[in-house]
Amino acid sequence: MPIVTIQQFPRDLAQKRELARRITEAFTEVYGVKPESVQLFFSEVDGQSWAKGGVMGCDSTPG
Repeated sequence: MPIVTIQQFPRDLAQKRELARRITEAFTEVYGVKPESVQLFFSEVDGQSWAKGGVMGCDSTPG
């Protein structure tokens, strides 16, 4: 049974539904598994709980 963990900034529920649908579809096509065997876990992290290059996400500037 495939298990996928997605770490990301918070997203809209509709976006997560669509991503879950597409990832599940890809596993069913490529691995030949049943859709109900694919599990996805969304781990959402805000900018105060993430850093890149020593800079907190909430302190970084776009671009």
